[in-house]
Amino acid sequence: MADTDPAELERQIERTRGELAQTVDAIVDRVSPKRVAERGVAKVRSDVEHFVAQVGDLVNGSGARPARFEGEPEGLWTDEQPNLAPVLIGVGAVLAIGAVIMLWRRRR
Repeated sequence: MADTDPAELERQIERTRGELAQTVDAIVDRVSPKRVAERGVAKVRSDVEHFVAQVGDLVNGSGARPARFEGEPEGLWTDEQPNLAPVLIGVGAVLAIGAVIMLWRRRR
């Protein structure tokens, strides 16, 4: 350690301080409530878009069909489409009530 130049040590210390400051800033940014909320909203939005796409596939009839087996009647799976209207209405009602509760709590 005696061979190290004091000026070089000071440069290393300053460089380490700068790296530490960047690391602390990154940690503060990552754990800030605003950033956590933004990430949560983005995740929920992504999940809802995925769910809506799946429901749309079911409603439009483009979902997967079961495999046909030998001796199975021809129109077994095409007799009637499931009625998804009550499910969609229920999901919409739950989402609306949840939004009202969140707004009510936020204003309190």
